[in-house]
Amino acid sequence: MHKMQYEIIVESSFSAAHSLRGYKGKCENLHGHNWRVQVIFAKNTLDKTGLAIDFHEAKGMLEGILIQLDHKNLNEVKFFKINNPTSELIAKFVFDSLSKLTGKKCALKKVYVWETTTSCASYGV
Repeated sequence: MHKMQYEIIVESSFSAAHSLRGYKGKCENLHGHNWRVQVIFAKNTLDKTGLAIDFHEAKGMLEGILIQLDHKNLNEVKFFKINNPTSELIAKFVFDSLSKLTGKKCALKKVYVWETTTSCASYGV
């Protein structure tokens, strides 16, 4: 039998430019996107007020990370100087950064990064 979990989903967005190193095609040129980022938190139990994690707190943590990427050339952001700024690695960057902030409050389950309205990558369990 599966153990039931509560899931909390928050979403935010950022705009940035990037170019994909080693990619053969138009995305090797500098271009921009308006990325949409969704984060799923999971918890087995609720606190005394009936919350897994407060939406405001969860969204604040996410926006605190995305501000590091907003209106930047991602290739010039420290993490992406050594990691290609793909949607997959942006999802990993957000996941790893959020994991440091959430601690034991709530488990971080997955991060989705939408590069366009029809294409996304995810990272998580």
